[in-house]
Amino acid sequence: MSIYTKKGDTGQTSLASGERVAKHDARVEAYGAIDELQAVIGFARSLCKNEMISATLFEIESKLIPIMGELSMNAAASVITQEDVAHLETLIDEYSKSLPQMKSFEIPGATECSSVMHLARTVCRRAERRLCALSENEPVPGDLLAWINRLSDLLFTFARSV
Repeated sequence: MSIYTKKGDTGQTSLASGERVAKHDARVEAYGAIDELQAVIGFARSLCKNEMISATLFEIESKLIPIMGELSMNAAASVITQEDVAHLETLIDEYSKSLPQMKSFEIPGATECSSVMHLARTVCRRAERRLCALSENEPVPGDLLAWINRLSDLLFTFARSV
């Protein structure tokens, strides 16, 4: 089977339901931003020497795949639960304990890994904005907005940690 189908050559794509929508549709923008986030998190993971952070990033990447599927299906149910949100909060709190208090803005660039973590954080924020835009007109699954918001905070914390 070929990777190209030529079905998207006119600026349309198919949702999982088979419905054809514009490639700039809010739903496509939302799961596209999640796809970009997953790629950047993978890049950060490839540079990360901290095994615990690397394992956590892999878990996050694994969660992003079904999230993209949910968004492409217009699903109301979610793989993300309040427990997932609480788990990210716990990780943020644990890693923050060992960090010095912030007295100024963090400037990315201390290490390659830290820089890519900051890039992942900004891509996460863009994904959050796309999800918020989508939620104005269509349902967004469960606790996804809260989880994606905490995820950007976790990525910031990891950037400071590495």
